[in-house]
Amino acid sequence: MAKYLSDMHPLQVVFFRALGTFAFIFPYMIHKRIPIIGKQVLWLSIRGIIGFISLAIFFIVIQRIPLGSAISIRYSGPVFAVILALLFLKEKVKLLQWISLLVAIVGVFVLKGADLRIDSLSFILALTSAVLVGAVFTIIRYLGPKEHALTIINYFMVVSLIGSLFFIQYWRMPIGEEWIWVGTIGIFGLIGQVFMTRAFQLAETNIIAPFKYMELVYALLLGLVFLNEEYSFIALIGMTLIILGMLLNVYSKQRGGKG
Repeated sequence: MAKYLSDMHPLQVVFFRALGTFAFIFPYMIHKRIPIIGKQVLWLSIRGIIGFISLAIFFIVIQRIPLGSAISIRYSGPVFAVILALLFLKEKVKLLQWISLLVAIVGVFVLKGADLRIDSLSFILALTSAVLVGAVFTIIRYLGPKEHALTIINYFMVVSLIGSLFFIQYWRMPIGEEWIWVGTIGIFGLIGQVFMTRAFQLAETNIIAPFKYMELVYALLLGLVFLNEEYSFIALIGMTLIILGMLLNVYSKQRGGKG
């Protein structure tokens, strides 16, 4: 949907993305008496700020290069999440998991190398967004036992709304079908945010994060069907490596042996 809205300013797209989600969860939080402020105000705010910057950069990249390529670079984020979780949360990472993550990240860069439509600035922006995504995953994992999932999401939405308004001078009114996309992007974002946040609350970062790579697979398929974005055979190999890396990570956790 963000790709369909490429003619609008990326921060305006961020605003509608956040507004749609906020409009649903804030009244629900009040009704269910879910904490609005929360206990970990500092970390909730940092999560919101980092998430907003990452999303804003990502929407900029989406408007510059093909959808699948943008996501393929950004979703090296789970690799940074595992590293950050190891450093700050002291989560254990087995050898096979390191191998699986290496395979996945190689797949990401194979995809990047196969798509000549990616310019250097877009690559740097997407990679920066990926690092920030890794930080978000780690913070969510830290906040998991301490805060309600909707409290975490609400901070992200509020910061995104406020941050986006600084660019309101570049906005314009949606026209035609754009109203459909700006109206539904928040709903789909809400579903994804709730499920992702809850998943990171329930399990360790190093097992959940690699599943984010599946978004790349869906993006490639949706890009092909709805955006007519085609990819070379080498790009498909990169996609396969990403899936393989994810499966190896799951296997290493189920194995329960020494890594």
